[in-house]
Amino acid sequence: MAIELTGTAGLGFGLMRLPEENGEIDIGKVCGMVDAYMNAGMTYFDTAYVYHGGKSEVAAREAIVKRYPRDSFTLATKLPAWLIHREEDVDRLFNEQLERAGVDYFDYYLLHSIEDGNNFDTYESYDCFSWGLKKKEEGKIRHFGFSYHGSPELLENILDEHPEVEFVQIQLNYADWDNPVVRSGELYEILRRRNIPMIIMEPVKGGMLANIKPELMDMYKEARPDDSAAKWALRFVGSLPGVFMILSGMSTQEQMEDNIKTFTDFEPLSEEEKALVEKVKTIMLDTPTISCTACRYCTDGCPMSISIPDIFRTINTMRLYNDDFRPRAFYKGLLENSGKADDCVACGQCEAVCPQHLPIIKLLEEAAEILDR
Repeated sequence: MAIELTGTAGLGFGLMRLPEENGEIDIGKVCGMVDAYMNAGMTYFDTAYVYHGGKSEVAAREAIVKRYPRDSFTLATKLPAWLIHREEDVDRLFNEQLERAGVDYFDYYLLHSIEDGNNFDTYESYDCFSWGLKKKEEGKIRHFGFSYHGSPELLENILDEHPEVEFVQIQLNYADWDNPVVRSGELYEILRRRNIPMIIMEPVKGGMLANIKPELMDMYKEARPDDSAAKWALRFVGSLPGVFMILSGMSTQEQMEDNIKTFTDFEPLSEEEKALVEKVKTIMLDTPTISCTACRYCTDGCPMSISIPDIFRTINTMRLYNDDFRPRAFYKGLLENSGKADDCVACGQCEAVCPQHLPIIKLLEEAAEILDR
């Protein structure tokens, strides 16, 4: 069955930033969030092999699969190119995912994080597009696509060569629309022109658009006093034609409730509201920040155990709020279980896996000058 574009995008529950207790996923809290989400009539869950250090798919089994009928929800997960070293790894990883999640099939299956270079080359080398079609024929996958962090030029080439792709997942939010690295607007236009359904990740840019400067929030509040900054960001993406699912990596019950409220009787942005978002974006981008979305791909392989996204969060907070004391206190607490910015040995593994293509080594050097010296 083809993916239908109904005209109104749905809210997808991203299992990437789940609540934790003592370094482990808090399944009790996740169950409460899942129940609220399902009770609101929402059914799309998104995970991946690498999320939460490999524990996200297991959390999906415990909080969703064991507690709800299989036909009452849809589950998406992803194949990690960077863990494929031989042909048999593809089936091995996939079978492990089925076991982790406790399911016989995945409703949506994606080649994870295609971009120019290594990841795409790996998927091509092991003929993963044909493999995905075979899994569809076997009934192990219902819909097959990929998540994308590459250039518009490569996207065009992939879609030309692989018309079997049913959907594409891209990073898109109002701050990244004209971002010269992410190029969200260009990617969107390519997919829209080809009428390929889109799943949107990072609609709130890793939480950055949910916590904006007070003066920018005041602009939103003047127009809609009861709406959060996150709601404005989600409404921007949900107002775009061709989008059928918008993923939100929710970490708290409060975030879940706010997002459910946004997508219940969803209101597209009016022309006046679109102009306001554009004005907020213009002012926001005048303040230089580190465009980290806290995906945490960089942290697992760091030999110095540096919590890179949290360090960047500290620097961004200092820049956006002109606040020195609280971010430094946060950083001091962070160092109880994390290396310092100054501990970086410039091995480069973080830059190799960063979807945002950030110059992490240089940024950590700059952060060390502020925080460690």
